[in-house]
Amino acid sequence: MKRKAAVFLLIALIAALTTDGCSRRKDEAPPHEALIFGATYMTRNNPYFNVLGQGIEEVVEANGDILLTRDPLQDQEKQNEQIEELIDEGISMLFLNPVDWEAVRPALIACKKAGVAVINVDTVVKDRDLVISVIETDNYQAGQLCALDMMKRKKSADIVILDNPIQMSITYRAQGFTDAIAGNPNYRVVYRHAAAGEIEVSSKVMEEFLNQNKKFDVVLGGNDPTALGALAALQQARKEEGVLIYGIDGSPDFKAILDMGYVTGTSAQSPKSIGRVAAETAYRYLSGEPVDPYISLSSTLITKDNLADYEIDGWQ
Repeated sequence: MKRKAAVFLLIALIAALTTDGCSRRKDEAPPHEALIFGATYMTRNNPYFNVLGQGIEEVVEANGDILLTRDPLQDQEKQNEQIEELIDEGISMLFLNPVDWEAVRPALIACKKAGVAVINVDTVVKDRDLVISVIETDNYQAGQLCALDMMKRKKSADIVILDNPIQMSITYRAQGFTDAIAGNPNYRVVYRHAAAGEIEVSSKVMEEFLNQNKKFDVVLGGNDPTALGALAALQQARKEEGVLIYGIDGSPDFKAILDMGYVTGTSAQSPKSIGRVAAETAYRYLSGEPVDPYISLSSTLITKDNLADYEIDGWQ
């Protein structure tokens, strides 16, 4: 009887453990299968996009997922090809910073056909109906801030604008600047030219303009690298004296030069915040929650007067 009782207890114990084990397995969430995200930025030559990418990557990795990144080197055809490759690699969603706001359309259509949703970051695409959300700085405001500061410093000015028509972020910045001075004959844009948003290109463009020997005393760069490229050309020609130079980004490099007194101001962006908000928006969309089709982050002007309020070696 004792042996039978012991066997019964053993069987009961095994049954209880088995039942409990089955119960736990039912309660446990299924193993997380990592999602694959894609990201492509117009260039990685600008540190701004590395920081933006970090903002996305931190959120994606915190969720146990994977981020594949591509650099098209300012070539829209190459970017379209890379997006096709990312689709083939099984991405669930794409974070897109286009080289050309119009010519990216074939890649957007390819994403739609493949069921890949697109989050548009930093600069808008023309076909907004093909992306689920746009996250960018208020670029129009950023340009306005530069113009308003300039008008406080100068009662009149001859202005050079170095922009990039295929990137709407820079186009909106230039528009904000020109709208702020519109109707005031004391402020004149004497030269406007595309500079690709890169130091090397803007330096060459500025050098060519200097050879025309035209009068000017203000330079607006479409971003910080553009403004720094213009500064390099001016210093090479020894014509930087008395010229106000504005950038847009709030990059560590620009703030360091600002601290030395060689440039005038920059409308600051927070690329890491853009990246973080973009990634959080992506996860909300994937979980079935509604997302805002357009999210704009405000800009702040940094000059020598308030530079002490910001970290020179970092982004905002």
